[in-house]
Amino acid sequence: MSLFENQAPRPLADKLRPKTLEEVVGQQHLLSAEAPLGRMLSQRRLVSLVLWGPPGCGKTTIARLLAEATDLAFEPLSAVFSGVADLRKVFERARQRRTAGQGTLLFVDEIHRFNRAQQDGFLPYVEDGTVVLVGATTENPSFELNAALLSRCQVLVLKRLDHDALGELVRRAEAELGRSLPLTEAAREALLALADGDGRYLLNLVEELAALPPEPQRDPAGLAEIVQRRMPLYDKSQEAHYNLISALHKSLRGSDTDAALYWLARMLAGGEDPNYIARRLVRFAVEDIGLADPNALPQAIAAWQAYERLGSPEGELAIAQCAIYLGTAPKSNAAYRAFSDARRSAKETGSLSPPLHILNAPTQLMRGLGYGAGYAYDHDAEEGFSGQNYFPDDLPRQSFYRPVERGFEREIAKRLDYWARLRSRRQEETAVRDAGTEI
Repeated sequence: MSLFENQAPRPLADKLRPKTLEEVVGQQHLLSAEAPLGRMLSQRRLVSLVLWGPPGCGKTTIARLLAEATDLAFEPLSAVFSGVADLRKVFERARQRRTAGQGTLLFVDEIHRFNRAQQDGFLPYVEDGTVVLVGATTENPSFELNAALLSRCQVLVLKRLDHDALGELVRRAEAELGRSLPLTEAAREALLALADGDGRYLLNLVEELAALPPEPQRDPAGLAEIVQRRMPLYDKSQEAHYNLISALHKSLRGSDTDAALYWLARMLAGGEDPNYIARRLVRFAVEDIGLADPNALPQAIAAWQAYERLGSPEGELAIAQCAIYLGTAPKSNAAYRAFSDARRSAKETGSLSPPLHILNAPTQLMRGLGYGAGYAYDHDAEEGFSGQNYFPDDLPRQSFYRPVERGFEREIAKRLDYWARLRSRRQEETAVRDAGTEI
């Protein structure tokens, strides 16, 4: 570093970058003595890793400190700005160091940005020990990294920084600055909430606030005037999209209406398309409520239509009202399971024909072949129920739909029991009549 570089201003986040792994906050589940990285460091060995976590949780810092702790040369790359030529240069330098007896830690930020072919390019150098690869990603490695590379790396999940970790960063910042931030206690809490688990973002806010005069002390409203509200971390096309819709769906299934409203609000605040949420609520109505409450589906469709007519933000209330209705409705997946079982049976039994007596016979030939022979018109039968068989002749009677003892399905179960008793009685009557005919 030159004299001029040493005198250049540095961001607060850079000044406070931890110098040892013990100074890293919020990741003790990985760094403590009994944790995965703690055990590796105690043995002075390091395997290739993928550090998966949200922005500002310390992935780059941890990688750099791991290299120092294991006496490896640190080679940082960004997948956003680097290509094949850059990788070749790194691998060549790593090969030369290895010849001289020193290893190399290759840190690749945003590793998921490399395509599949580029990811395959790491494999021989990881396998022969030329580099210890440490990749950092904010995306789910299961979806973004190829299986060959994942099989050679240990995936470690970093957590978003919690309240205590963020508070510690503010205290360190104030110690570095030599003064307290001009905030009330309530505003300090609001500042931590605004950071949303991102330490780098928090320190950038602190640096902005530190430039203010010490008086007056800003309350939460005053803080909001100074810093713009941060949009929640939410990528509509990536994992957060699927995580939050899963949380909403499962909260509804668990009849936790308040949790469902929370996740709904999170998705809307993150910019999710309300039409997508409305579509998922319609699916929930038929998959998880079904006939336990036959009104659930009309409610879901009506909410979707209301949103389409009103738009945002007014129409979002219709979606919230629908979520409340679905969350408080009785639950049943009996129809969902029944149809799944029926589809499996249809696939297994192939092309079995319907029994002849329920086939139409529009021609003389078909009547001569027995089409429609013996069909009993249910409306003419006693109690409006003939009890005839409607399954293929070669397929024993199946029972797909088993309603639960909840909501309206309790009444449906009574109807099915009633028809089952009638069917049994009709079969007994038919057996007796057929026996008398044979005599």
